Amino acid sequence: MPDTSAKFEVTLVLPTTEERIISVRTDEHIWDAALAAGIKLPALCHQGRCLTCAGRLLNGGQVDQSESVSYYPADRDAGFVLLCTGRPLSPLRILTNQQEKMREHRRRKGLPAPYS
Repeated sequence: MPDTSAKFEVTLVLPTTEERIISVRTDEHIWDAALAAGIKLPALCHQGRCLTCAGRLLNGGQVDQSESVSYYPADRDAGFVLLCTGRPLSPLRILTNQQEKMREHRRRKGLPAPYS
């Protein structure tokens, strides 16, 4: 069983190019930790389905997406993460607000891309 008290530093690169660093537990969703730190990120379904919360890894870190309703190996391979259901497994650097880029990626791969 993973150590749920473990924390990782997550750097969020916001659309304004501002960077915010938060500490996120391994049993905590990145989106929830951001909200608790006063950072407002887009999200709709909070199930890992709609892609509204999409981000993109900038450091090749690892994210547990096992709670996401709709997340594919092709998403992981392209560096996309769903912040509403993603939990950190390593230190992360994430470009936020990547919903349109992830939807475009999904369309190219023939995968579901809600709200496209």
